[in-house]
Amino acid sequence: MPYVFSSASGGSQKKKAVKDRGTIGVKARKATYQELKNLCLTEGVLYEDPEFPADESSLFYSEKPAVSFEWKRPKEISSNPKFVIDGASRTDICQGDLGDCWFLAAVASLTLNQKIMCQVVPLDQSFDRNYAGIFHFRFWQYNEWVDVIIDDRLPTFKNRLVFLHSASNDEFWSALLEKAYAKLNGSYESLKGGSTLEAMEDFTGGMGETFNLKEASPNLYPLLQKALKRGSMLGCSIDITSAAETEARTTTGLVKGHAYSVTGLEEVNSRGRRVQLIRVRNPWGQVEWNGPWSDNSPEWKTVDASDYRRLNNIAKDDGEFWMSFDDFKRHYDKVEVCNLTPDSLDEDSFHKWEVTVFEGTWIKGCTAGGCRNFQDTFWVNPQYKVKLLEADEEQDDGKDECTMMVALMQKNRRKLRKEGADLLTIGFAIYEAEGGIDHLPKEFFRFHASKAKSKTYINIRENSERFKLPPGDYVIVPTTFQPEEEANFLIRLFTEKKTKTLEMGDKVGADLPEPPKPTVNPQEESQEEKQFRSMFEQISGKDLVINAYELQDILNTIFAKRKEVAMESFDIETCRSIVSLYNKDNAEGLGFDEFKVFWSRMKLWTSAFLSCDHDNSGTISAHELRTAVKNTGFQVNNQLLQLMVIRYSDAYLQIDFDNFLRCMVRLETAFRSFKACDTRQTGEVTLNLMQWLYMTMNI
Repeated sequence: MPYVFSSASGGSQKKKAVKDRGTIGVKARKATYQELKNLCLTEGVLYEDPEFPADESSLFYSEKPAVSFEWKRPKEISSNPKFVIDGASRTDICQGDLGDCWFLAAVASLTLNQKIMCQVVPLDQSFDRNYAGIFHFRFWQYNEWVDVIIDDRLPTFKNRLVFLHSASNDEFWSALLEKAYAKLNGSYESLKGGSTLEAMEDFTGGMGETFNLKEASPNLYPLLQKALKRGSMLGCSIDITSAAETEARTTTGLVKGHAYSVTGLEEVNSRGRRVQLIRVRNPWGQVEWNGPWSDNSPEWKTVDASDYRRLNNIAKDDGEFWMSFDDFKRHYDKVEVCNLTPDSLDEDSFHKWEVTVFEGTWIKGCTAGGCRNFQDTFWVNPQYKVKLLEADEEQDDGKDECTMMVALMQKNRRKLRKEGADLLTIGFAIYEAEGGIDHLPKEFFRFHASKAKSKTYINIRENSERFKLPPGDYVIVPTTFQPEEEANFLIRLFTEKKTKTLEMGDKVGADLPEPPKPTVNPQEESQEEKQFRSMFEQISGKDLVINAYELQDILNTIFAKRKEVAMESFDIETCRSIVSLYNKDNAEGLGFDEFKVFWSRMKLWTSAFLSCDHDNSGTISAHELRTAVKNTGFQVNNQLLQLMVIRYSDAYLQIDFDNFLRCMVRLETAFRSFKACDTRQTGEVTLNLMQWLYMTMNI
């Protein structure tokens, strides 16, 4: 489908479809910003974004605005629109009618670092020469940088911007940045409520840490000073005890449950003593602290003239204010710091960090085991092995320890809000590993405590923690708090030294015994074999072959007496699969030797199933399928296990014996078919169409 543009001429803006003339190849791939802009300029049209249209679908998904918004381009709002006026600064951020103060606080911090600012907000964009109504911004998203292209139509009411805007009516970079971020997350409404760290990380790809001000260390002030000097982004907030306190104003002029940005830290001389000050900004662009060191407070009359000029303390209601650091700790609850690298703020040295990234999924019935409170399922969570090879170079206390930062991030939850998804409560634990094990079993966690873990489980996009651990092997287990909660996630590991890492439970294999050789002389059979042959001949009849229907009768008769399996009847398709697997000469059924091979496997499958049916219900849970499959000689990874759960479990994620049996037969058939084709034992096979069809139809 071609992209749709609108006419650049004034008055009624006719929509014009740009035909694909081979210039861009829009149908073959997504065009870049520069390609789209060049096409707009060639065609003499203004860009209209088909992915984020100027209508209500881009605004809200759960409500309708009380008034009707009109989408306008900056040239329709201002007679002299500018992308940036006199450089982008924190005063360009004024909150509109959207609860995204967390995002705005991060934007204010972004303006303090010109290098990062230029990366997120390309400043070579304008409304002057080569204007085509198209702009772009760059955001970090789950370990990659994404270029978000938008048109410049913005929601307005009575010719004023409804959401984020600059203090100047002619400046539009901040409003367009907010629109690009809204597009990235699905809509403007999806930006309501969040953590400042989330946006900070999307601007930098950096590493977030949170400091509890009620448990602040004595050196927190120099730590925050160092963070600002390093280009880190800082935000702060006051906790709420109930939803009713959200954005409630205190008598001191501060707002609870509201995101602020930290824009400066300075020390001044006041009455012969040094006072630590911190500068904070309210993204509303108004409503300020009214206590000591606020804009009009008498404390400013006590400072040196040089300090007064240096801090440029001009009393104005712009949302930015100074306060003493002691008052800051007393009134605020937490500070969020997004570091561009994981270098500790406790140290003056910089390190080259080794970064490892894993992408994983919590899947109901497969890998969504919940926290350790749920011992029966905790072990099924994804597991990642980390081998810390050598200690850090600089050891203050003489200990041989390795610094490792672990950051667990749940993906795309904000974008999925319109589908009813919300942030899950997440955390992780770290265990000392045992060598040679591909996936730590349930029994391991019954008898081993974690070596380290996240401080808490919390419903935030990223839960991160810094650890000091001795060199050795460790296993990281990321989990949701409750089991059976599904989400995609990202784990980032930062270490000062190189590590060896791998995802556990990722091996696939089978221990398939060679079928026993047929007995040449029946007279040489053991007494047990003779009894088995006699039974077979009675069942099979004169043709000495057991077909699928006869096998179904046999299984139904035998297992009707085994109450622990709770089987009413075996499906005929299960029996056909068994016959297909063990029939070696394309006959209609199983001969004696083939039936004997099947029966030995049947006893193994039955034993494996019953050993996992702990409640004697005649079914096993999807979580126990991995153990049951392993006990039959197979090793499957999470992806294959997920397919098996989807295919063979019921609506309650339970698997009865018939479905388990069919699963085992199909798995063994697949392994044996591949092994037969892999004559060179390379782990790879080449098949023509007929071979592929024959093999898959047989499975």
